Amino acid sequence: MIERSVVEAAVQECSQSVDETIEHVFNIIGAFDIPRFVYNSERKKFLPLLMTNHPAPNLFGTARDKAEMFRERYTILHQLKTIETLLGITTKIGDVIVLGMITQLKEGKFFLEDPTGTVQLDLSKAQFHSGLYTEACFVLAEGWFEDQVFHVNAFGFPPTEPSSTTRAYYGNINFFGGPSNTSVKTSAKLKQLEEENKDAMFVFLSDVWLDQVEVLEKLRIMFAGYSPAPPTCFILCGNFSSAPYGKNQVQALKDSLKTLADIICEYPDIHQSSRFVFVPGPEDPGFGSILPRPPLAESITNEFRQRVPFSVFTTNPCRIQYCTQEITVFREDLVNKMCRNCVRFPSSNLAIPNHFVKTILSQGHLTPLPLYVCPVYWAYDYALRVYPVPDLLVIADKYDPFTTTNTECLCINPGSFPRSGFSFKVFYPSNKTVEDSKLQGF
Repeated sequence: MIERSVVEAAVQECSQSVDETIEHVFNIIGAFDIPRFVYNSERKKFLPLLMTNHPAPNLFGTARDKAEMFRERYTILHQLKTIETLLGITTKIGDVIVLGMITQLKEGKFFLEDPTGTVQLDLSKAQFHSGLYTEACFVLAEGWFEDQVFHVNAFGFPPTEPSSTTRAYYGNINFFGGPSNTSVKTSAKLKQLEEENKDAMFVFLSDVWLDQVEVLEKLRIMFAGYSPAPPTCFILCGNFSSAPYGKNQVQALKDSLKTLADIICEYPDIHQSSRFVFVPGPEDPGFGSILPRPPLAESITNEFRQRVPFSVFTTNPCRIQYCTQEITVFREDLVNKMCRNCVRFPSSNLAIPNHFVKTILSQGHLTPLPLYVCPVYWAYDYALRVYPVPDLLVIADKYDPFTTTNTECLCINPGSFPRSGFSFKVFYPSNKTVEDSKLQGF
């Protein structure tokens, strides 16, 4: 028999969970700190890495890591919706739907690949649904199979699963990362705090060229405008220099950050109340263009961090948890890359940002591109997952700014700050709205 006192003690202990302490209100989660879960198709569950026979991730990945990378992308999509697969027979099979990855194993010839094998595609009569279909994308292909060739009638993406549906099935697993042992979505206290703090706002800027006098002047104007009501956080994405990476860029970047610190210190309210998050861009000093990208080196940022203590130099991509909201931030010129590498460019009247966002969310991955176009550390591919779908997905791209919603996920691109007339985006977590802002003419 379980006595009442024991039950009361258990309830009391659960209600005083460490997950509801003040330190869980706001957290920056680097790509290398994201917890890894491996989907077990037999148990239909995600298991922590420690409960599997997978080794700890390493930057110097093995051949197994590369194979597992695509296999896990496939499995995550496959567990959403079971479909028919091709059978290895020589007669004609009609009306087949197959889930697989588009590959080009021979020049000019596309194949569909899954863990069981490959099949050549005939795309001459294929109808493409909305989205940007590139190599390394997983697609639902409908058609008929004859003479070892799959004749495609229609291409579509796997359905995107809303975050609420995912969590209803998997419970309070913390896929997102951070200090909380369970998903912050289940915290009533954090939800209440989020709704009460209606003044909370996040300011997103991209291509913050700190070596340009005009950019620094616009930042000064922005800080002056926000000084009476400091935002919760400024998220500044690279590139932090207008010039390509060269031998003098490290010292120039240190000097530019010093100038930025001087400007921030001119506004004590912002200096003492707002947090500053720096996400490196593809041309900032670092270890090449392989993702996830580590933060700017401490030798560059040390002086700035001493002068602006509420600053975080994080990875690209990174994750931000504010109360119960989950935000993913990624700095990459991805729209142009995906358009250039399309198997067939979309002909529908839907705007490119809508095609782009649908592709990212349906793939459950930030870079559904071949590795020679967008290289990834094989063992850290899980850090680029967009599963479960976050509340806010920020893809900082030099493409024109946009805001769109897809499957309960708000997706924004602040655009290139100097190239777009000094435009940026402001996100209000309390009501999940985005405000377009611009400093042109000031």
